[in-house]
Amino acid sequence: MRNRKIVKVIRFWRSELRPLLILVIVLGSFRSAVADWNEVPTGSMQPTIVEGDRIFVNKLAYGLKVPFTSLHLLRWSTPQRGEIVIFNSPANGERLVKRVVGLPGDTVEMISDHLIINGQPLQYAFVAGQTTETLGAIAHNIQFIPTIRAMRNFGPIHIPAGEYFMMGDNRDNSFDSRYFGTVKLDQIEGRSSEVAMSLNYDHYFLPRWNRFLKPMQ
Repeated sequence: MRNRKIVKVIRFWRSELRPLLILVIVLGSFRSAVADWNEVPTGSMQPTIVEGDRIFVNKLAYGLKVPFTSLHLLRWSTPQRGEIVIFNSPANGERLVKRVVGLPGDTVEMISDHLIINGQPLQYAFVAGQTTETLGAIAHNIQFIPTIRAMRNFGPIHIPAGEYFMMGDNRDNSFDSRYFGTVKLDQIEGRSSEVAMSLNYDHYFLPRWNRFLKPMQ
């Protein structure tokens, strides 16, 4: 009788549990090291990303890492100014989505919500109620909320080697490097340049079809 139970357990393991475990490991490894998507629950990246967006995360953008770790086997690129990246907050480990503002070795400061990098003010344009900021080769819209108390002046701050200065596009409502400091390269999980899908939290979680597969600047 005991042998029969053991045989049944072994058969159940081989036919049911082992294939399921292998599938979980394979899918988990893919999401950890190759590609994933990230839900955006706050408006810190408005107007580029809005609450309810699910964004693609390219985890091979900067290199190949060992799944489920921050250890990289190879690196073929590093984050560039203006890119949107996903990283673990130095403050509490929370997964955040922000834009790369400062690179290693840069000096960054802000005066009245206007960024100055390495002594050069960024270009700003005001068209049809939108403010556009140019970071490197990337021009993108940013948002201000004057009624919110925020850090609109800081620096100059020198960015250490191997670290990056991150900011949200919603400049007056973003918890970013102004508050928790620079982000190490190993804390950056990947890059995002496209919205996968979007649900409207204010209208019964209905899909926002116009945001599906929408490119992000």
